Amino acid sequence: MTQVAEKIQTAVDELVVLLGDRVSTNPNVRDTHGKDESWHHPHRPDAVVFPKTNEEVSEIVKICAQHNIPVIAYGTGTCLEGNVIPHRGGVVVDLMNMDQVLRVSQEDLDCTVQARVTRKQLNEHIKDLGLFFPIDPGADASLGGMAATRASGTNAVRYGTMRENVLALTVVLADGRIIQTSRRARKSAAGYDLTRIFVGSEGTLGIITEVTLRLYGVPESMASAVCSFDSLEGAIDTVIQTIQLGIPVARIELLDDVQMNAVNQFSKLDYPVKDTLFLEFHGSETGVQEQAELVQAIAEENSGGEFKWTTKAEERNKLWAARHDVTYATKSLRPGAEIWATDVCVPISKLAECIIETKKDLKESFLIAPLVGHVGDGNFHLGFLINRDDKREMEEAERLNDRLVMRALALDGTCTGEHGIGLGKMKFLTAEHGEGVSVMREIKKALDPYNIMNPGKIFSV
Repeated sequence: MTQVAEKIQTAVDELVVLLGDRVSTNPNVRDTHGKDESWHHPHRPDAVVFPKTNEEVSEIVKICAQHNIPVIAYGTGTCLEGNVIPHRGGVVVDLMNMDQVLRVSQEDLDCTVQARVTRKQLNEHIKDLGLFFPIDPGADASLGGMAATRASGTNAVRYGTMRENVLALTVVLADGRIIQTSRRARKSAAGYDLTRIFVGSEGTLGIITEVTLRLYGVPESMASAVCSFDSLEGAIDTVIQTIQLGIPVARIELLDDVQMNAVNQFSKLDYPVKDTLFLEFHGSETGVQEQAELVQAIAEENSGGEFKWTTKAEERNKLWAARHDVTYATKSLRPGAEIWATDVCVPISKLAECIIETKKDLKESFLIAPLVGHVGDGNFHLGFLINRDDKREMEEAERLNDRLVMRALALDGTCTGEHGIGLGKMKFLTAEHGEGVSVMREIKKALDPYNIMNPGKIFSV
């Protein structure tokens, strides 16, 4: 047995003493935790552990720190940039047993949950209180994972991202200390903003075990709308004018013609195969009607087709189910292929330029890559359908992705609006942040001097 193998076996033996049968070295369990939903190659961890409390997570980290073994936090595994792949081995900390809603304050419009509570679980728990949590990345992701990747989604244009909606965190640091990053007050000038340091850190600074979140009252009325356009420019101009006029849309999603073809086939819909906007409005009955009518008028000025809108819950749910199923719809365009998902975000004034230039690249390529976006805040995604074993296809996807990201950066945008850096976008971070990356490294070294917390993600150390 090699020295490394001996070190790992010693750590596993100590973890078994701590957790008993909640430590697994079963190859199938390890394989399940060696991948996410990205195109990146999986890598089997050395062990998987299943803690139940903050204190157990602390002891796990202490054992791994003592033996200098990587620690990777795992929620639902829905990441898209290899964020949780244990590509250096180590111990995966699966938080599946930490799935309790700990506290809900109807008066303060906030709650505290354990990290493995999912967004759908939370909304089911609070719906009878007339409350909801709006951040909706599509997947039923864990709230700890959403905080770790600074997730957003379809409602971000109105309600913001996880950055705006996380009030406080409980975090286990690389030396096993348990800290609370802030209190529940809606504002504070007390010291460094530790909460924002950990939101978006992708498990590289510590393991998030509890999250305190903002909640919102369920709107009196909701309406959803669909409108197709004869040109991509018309759809994008409608988005830009809607935002610039200050119309408080809750969701405004762009699906290009390729994506609409896939959605129609997969979700058994019959919308025109054109560039299309899906929208949602929240507010009072009169407010929702006014918003819908204003956007309808804007769409008509930009050569929009029939503007279909409804307040019926069944019809609204069907529309957004189709939107959330775009990944499966995309896969149906090329059965057996994998999806290389990527995203960028640009200032709203640069959105048309970025999308139109990107579509030109796609038309000249042999790859299929539907476009869908949370365009109300300048964020959009491509899903390259690839055969990972085909070198030509991988090189083409990389070329197109590089051009997309560098175009977004040239327009003062970001290489990722919500997927995070993980493994997939490390090479773009310095291009975006320059010397700022060295500051990130210093923070990493200060909090994790032995580089055990999800090592090799975001940037190299």
